[in-house]
Amino acid sequence: MTAVPARPERAELDEILAGLDGRRLVVCGTDADLAAVLLRLLRTGVVEAVPVGYVPSSASSAVARLWDLPTAPSTAADIALRGEPDRVPLVRDDSGGVLVGLGVVRPLDGVVYCDDEVVLRGRASRLEVAPDRALGLVVRVVRGGLLRRRVRQAAGRAVQLGCRPTGVWRDGVAGRTTDRWTWYRHAENWRLVRG
Repeated sequence: MTAVPARPERAELDEILAGLDGRRLVVCGTDADLAAVLLRLLRTGVVEAVPVGYVPSSASSAVARLWDLPTAPSTAADIALRGEPDRVPLVRDDSGGVLVGLGVVRPLDGVVYCDDEVVLRGRASRLEVAPDRALGLVVRVVRGGLLRRRVRQAAGRAVQLGCRPTGVWRDGVAGRTTDRWTWYRHAENWRLVRG
């Protein structure tokens, strides 16, 4: 076991990854920590070769909820160490990152496409994007407040948005303010240990 800082970068990961030789890697931490590790696996060309177990540090992990992983540390560690890997979609973005659990854009005033379908033209309180086994990703547009909340959902291989400058969050971490963003299914999957 090797401890690395939160959201580890190249310097902290390359030596660890070089010694794996296709063996299982277990990440204990946040969804953002897992995304950082997967990004490094992607950049070193071994994202499909290395099985990755995940022990979430929070019971509110979007990755755990999405892929039915336990959040109790002992149960999650047992599955991460002994479970079978399953190929799941890897979602990337146009700024060079990956999305493993939940991407959020809020507030939103613009146009959003999921593949060829317009899912928003106008304003929304938030847009959520998550990986999806069938097509690659699912997008949810939430409009209105508590009393008149409307949700529109679509699934596809990519979601693109053009809007007034707004904030983007990837796996719980605030990104930059932007007026356009794209998430898309990568050509390769990653191997999540699920049980």
